[in-house]
Amino acid sequence: MTRVVHTRADLEAARAGRFGDTAVVMTMGALHDGHLALIQAARQAAKTVIVTIFVNPLQFGPTEDFSRYPRTLAEDLKLCEAADVDVVFAPSVEEVYPGGTPMVMVDPGPMGEVLEGAFRPGHFAGVLTVVNKLLNLTGPDVAFFGQKDAQQLALIRRMALDFNLPVEIVGVRTVREPDGLALSSRNRYLSAPERETALALSRALAEGATRPTVPAVLEAAHAVIDEAARAEPPLALDYLALVDPGNFQDLREDYTGNAILALAARVGTTRLIDNVPLTITGEAT
Repeated sequence: MTRVVHTRADLEAARAGRFGDTAVVMTMGALHDGHLALIQAARQAAKTVIVTIFVNPLQFGPTEDFSRYPRTLAEDLKLCEAADVDVVFAPSVEEVYPGGTPMVMVDPGPMGEVLEGAFRPGHFAGVLTVVNKLLNLTGPDVAFFGQKDAQQLALIRRMALDFNLPVEIVGVRTVREPDGLALSSRNRYLSAPERETALALSRALAEGATRPTVPAVLEAAHAVIDEAARAEPPLALDYLALVDPGNFQDLREDYTGNAILALAARVGTTRLIDNVPLTITGEAT
């Protein structure tokens, strides 16, 4: 049976007496199949599984959707029970930040200033700060994060390395709907026509991933995005970049090796991100 706790003291009590490896999955709720894939991976890896459900105000900018972000705790708890989660930690903002906005936060450094960091200033400082806090509170041996948030995953891995955190960070493959759209809690905001336009994100990634060189990847992906920009409703691109997985810097044209093709775009009032890992061979296949 899943135990639900809302305070740090109750979380500590829930963890007491549990032995063996512990895994944590951090979420902001509104759980979907992507989250359940993380939970399933955690369940296979550890004896005890903790899921956190917390909508973190620090990672939302002043014009972003913190107030309207979906909060579906009752439904989320049913899904956690069905997935055999041991403990759900669903704290209030005051419980996580008892002194108000932290005076000391985690600086994401140069990797946090590009792509998502450039379009959402302060976002990754908020993400890394809450992840650091939740890792300290839950004390896991391993933590699972989705590869859909590739830049976030890379930064969390770097934080764990740089801060010598005693936890293994594991990425789990992006889960997609049958039409290719990456699962996201924000997908529910899309109207039917907006969703049709949004499918250009996954199509652009798929087209780019088949190309052998950096220029060819970007040209193929941009061709799909440019067509979607002329659709009704149109897609408005924030960025499309082919980057080094280790530092998220743009790749030179003659680069070969592992890469990440990442993009972010808006359809109507909804902002979506997606990415795909690929290998640049430099040769025609």
